[in-house]
Amino acid sequence: MEHTPLKVSDCIALINQTLEYAYPVVLVEGEVSSFKVNQGKYVFFDLKDETGTLNCFMTVYQLRTPLEDGMKVRVVAAPKLTQWGRFSLTVRDVQPVGEGSLKRSFELLRAKLEKEGLFAPERKRRLPVMPHRIGVVSSTQAAGYADFINILNARWGGLEVIVAHTLVQGISAPRQIVKAIEHFNQMAEPPEVIALIRGGGSADDLAAFNDEPLVRAIASSRVPIIVGVGHETDTSLADLVADVSAVTPTNAAQLLVPDQKDIERAVNDDVRQMLLLMQRHILAVRQHTDEVLGMSLRRIVRSYEYQVGRVSELSAVLRQLNPRAALNRGYAIVKNAQGLVIGSRAAPSIGETLSIETNKYFIEAGVTNVTKRN
Repeated sequence: MEHTPLKVSDCIALINQTLEYAYPVVLVEGEVSSFKVNQGKYVFFDLKDETGTLNCFMTVYQLRTPLEDGMKVRVVAAPKLTQWGRFSLTVRDVQPVGEGSLKRSFELLRAKLEKEGLFAPERKRRLPVMPHRIGVVSSTQAAGYADFINILNARWGGLEVIVAHTLVQGISAPRQIVKAIEHFNQMAEPPEVIALIRGGGSADDLAAFNDEPLVRAIASSRVPIIVGVGHETDTSLADLVADVSAVTPTNAAQLLVPDQKDIERAVNDDVRQMLLLMQRHILAVRQHTDEVLGMSLRRIVRSYEYQVGRVSELSAVLRQLNPRAALNRGYAIVKNAQGLVIGSRAAPSIGETLSIETNKYFIEAGVTNVTKRN
């Protein structure tokens, strides 16, 4: 039976339909070579191993991590035969694999973002002192998530925790995490802080947190973000761009909320210190008051004693000036009939009757002779 020949374009279309049906997506691992970017939009590179080479194409907007020749990568791609008869992979995602490639990709992207100022301390914000509404981005099945929640509840219960469940490793993880951050930022009542957490793992496991769009999403978040990823020795680009970086998920919980027991102890210590200061102040005031009262009483006593002395002195003077005091010394008071004391103003007359008062007697006498002294 003779087959009807196909047109070239129909043959290409048939091959692509077959590829799309049999292999809609392939996961391929190899080494990057001939990497280049055309017109700032289109990325071309070859993926090769010891015996074969595949042409790869993608847009620069799909490139989530820096690439260079010699890197070992894993690509998610759709195989396709172009109209020019060239077989290629249309890449949907690419991730460095292997410690050397991951490290080099990390260094390239870090230098790029650092130059843009994304890691600058002055652009980072402080976390709220006591957040009551916390957004968490993590896998709810991860041990790091359980540690975070347990420590959070142990330190301060009754908090509102909103969880966005995402993958925390693998090719799909960065996109899911970015969507979760965007979701929290777009909420009518967004959380006061977002915690991005996962436990430790290998460099491949933590590669999602070195994803460029993810790092930029953290930097552009209106809500402050704390990142607690991996162990103490792990540092991702997400850690560098976060407002606060915690060494572990447990440490993230510790940095987010204070320990209620510590607060209670601190308050009790403050109250005791305040009472002690008040007691010392009251004692000091009492001592000062006693001193002031003592000084005042001594002044009053001295003033009283002085006044008593003055009264005694004046009384003695008055007694000395009392005319009757002279009677005790043998003198007499002589008055005329009008009761006037005979002296410079009242002169006696011959025949006049005078009254004489001595210390012991009242005497009446008649004047028989008056002689005026010179």
